[in-house]
Amino acid sequence: MNEFEWLRQTRALREPVAPRNDLWPGIEAALDAAGTQAVPPARRPRLRPREWLVAASFAGLSLFAGSLAVHLRERPVTAANAASVANPERWRPADPRLAGAAVELDAASMELRQAIQQAPDSPALQRLLYRTQKQQSQLQQMEHQAG
Repeated sequence: MNEFEWLRQTRALREPVAPRNDLWPGIEAALDAAGTQAVPPARRPRLRPREWLVAASFAGLSLFAGSLAVHLRERPVTAANAASVANPERWRPADPRLAGAAVELDAASMELRQAIQQAPDSPALQRLLYRTQKQQSQLQQMEHQAG
């Protein structure tokens, strides 16, 4: 088969084609036969009490695990590190490349301490202060590793 024959056959596919036999009489007869018979409604399987208990315990366990994860993720400022919050130490790196970052972290830390004094029960501020202190310790480790 060459390309011209193939193109002629594809053009012939665009023309409407009548079915060899009419299907509608068979469909109509099947619908009439089904309409005379009583079809019972489909039943959904019902959950037994034990299955409800398993589902409820799984939901409760998931809720407990999620709240525990959120609780462990939040690290509030406790009495142990309250002294460091009230009396911060100023760290000045000897490396001038780290000095700018140290100044920025000190300023952020001071602003967060002031915000915590205004809203001491804010877990978001406490998390930010914790992250800032963590970044300061990472910066100190970088200076120590640089020598």
